[in-house]
Amino acid sequence: MHNPSVLCLGGFGAYVWFWGAPVGINNYINKKSLQLVADSPEMLTYMGMIDNTPLDRHSGKLADYTEAQWDKSVQKTKDLLEGLEKYKDKDLTEQERLSYDITKWLFEDEIAGVDYRYSSYPLNQLSGPQVDLPSFLTDMHAIVSHKSAERYISRVREFGRVLNETHTNVQIHAENGVVAPDFIIQKIVIGMESFIKGGVNENPLVKTLPARLDKVEKLSDEDKNEIVSKVETIVQDLIIPGYEKLIAQQKSLLSKTNSDAGIWRIPNGDKIYQLALRSNTTTDFTADDIHNTGLSEVARIEKAMDIILQGEGLTEGAVSERVQVMMKKPEQIFPNTDDGRQEMLNYLVDLNTDIMSKAGEYFITLPPQELLIKRIPEFSQDSAPGGYYQGPSLDGKRPGSFYINQKDTADNPKWTLPTLLYHEAAPGHHFQISRSQMIEGVPMLRKMSPFTAYTEGWALYAEKIAAEDMGLYDDNPLADLGRLQAEQFRAVRLVVDTGLHHKKWSREKAITYMVSKTGMTEAEVKGRS
Repeated sequence: MHNPSVLCLGGFGAYVWFWGAPVGINNYINKKSLQLVADSPEMLTYMGMIDNTPLDRHSGKLADYTEAQWDKSVQKTKDLLEGLEKYKDKDLTEQERLSYDITKWLFEDEIAGVDYRYSSYPLNQLSGPQVDLPSFLTDMHAIVSHKSAERYISRVREFGRVLNETHTNVQIHAENGVVAPDFIIQKIVIGMESFIKGGVNENPLVKTLPARLDKVEKLSDEDKNEIVSKVETIVQDLIIPGYEKLIAQQKSLLSKTNSDAGIWRIPNGDKIYQLALRSNTTTDFTADDIHNTGLSEVARIEKAMDIILQGEGLTEGAVSERVQVMMKKPEQIFPNTDDGRQEMLNYLVDLNTDIMSKAGEYFITLPPQELLIKRIPEFSQDSAPGGYYQGPSLDGKRPGSFYINQKDTADNPKWTLPTLLYHEAAPGHHFQISRSQMIEGVPMLRKMSPFTAYTEGWALYAEKIAAEDMGLYDDNPLADLGRLQAEQFRAVRLVVDTGLHHKKWSREKAITYMVSKTGMTEAEVKGRS
């Protein structure tokens, strides 16, 4: 979500200055990075700043998902690195040297995988155009005028093109031996069938539109009806057929795959995994290093969980079994109804209000951007994680958002929610992403938090601050159990990820291990895999 981007412009004069000023490393990184991000209208919209301004030339478009565009992006990245070298021996300030090192590492990491073009699945149950673009269109594309509504229509039409390009990508990957495991394909199909279930009128691209148009001043009823009608036609003629075509393709691939889950199953899988470890951790840890770290952490966290469970009177059985008892406590579960879901959201808002009232004592800078807490859209909840954070736009017009999956409220008992909020919102992702956007005197690339290891590392650090410095769990041992359970979930993932992809564990072995150490049910584990 927090991909590198480079645009922060105050007006047309700044735009001309930006393009015409290659002097200095910051300007060079900005200029070259902008040339890369300009190929992604979606990223430009995510960043904000120029949507619905005189400079807006992108918000009626979606990116090119073809292999030819991939080749162009690779060449632009190589050109950026080649030009960056002229700054290597220059007299740079400390911050400029850091910008040089970060940019060099980031784009060399991108280039490192060029030889393995078919290194991932174009679609999976959690991401891909079929998952990402509907949420982008309904939540990220701002409709504030008749023109932006027309651009929405254009983007929905563009989505039809993207679906066709995605179909081609899946076919090319399959021809090169890269087909997702059968259990992933089955979930992809379930998600896509859910999206088109109910036809045009129930499709989120249509169903969410009238309420958005009602907020736009100076739109007549005739204008609104015409806009909705155009989107309905596109969904009927392009989007639903595009999904149906992808669904048929995915089902046809089931005969060419199996349930092996590890990346070793595809050509060059072992080398691809080594690159992925370095890219995601920014370290040179081996798979065995990470596996052993996970085992050690699982043992440590299990002991801490045991102490709390004994304090709650649960002394018999494995830690995971006792956690499962706590997960089912009726008084800890919000009703799985609309009222119950709203009650859960209200509880999260109250938690956020409480921590923000205390945050000023522990943090020098507090986010000026608003935080919204809302439900993951129903059309994507089957393929979404338990929760996630979406950063604010750089111009501050779009707030940060913490989304929680409310498909089944029993998945998130009350005692698990504080840590989820502290991780995703305050003082976790919302604080870190906000602060990075406000850094002055650095290239925009550094404001976009492009390193997963850092953004997720901060969120874990924030959980510890909430516990050890702010004392937010002192009077709530069950909430502290929730913190440890979340920490255990991540430690277990170190074990099962390296187990699956390096040690060639079966999926069944990974599921059994995760169930035995986290307190999650088998259905929950499968739902997150």
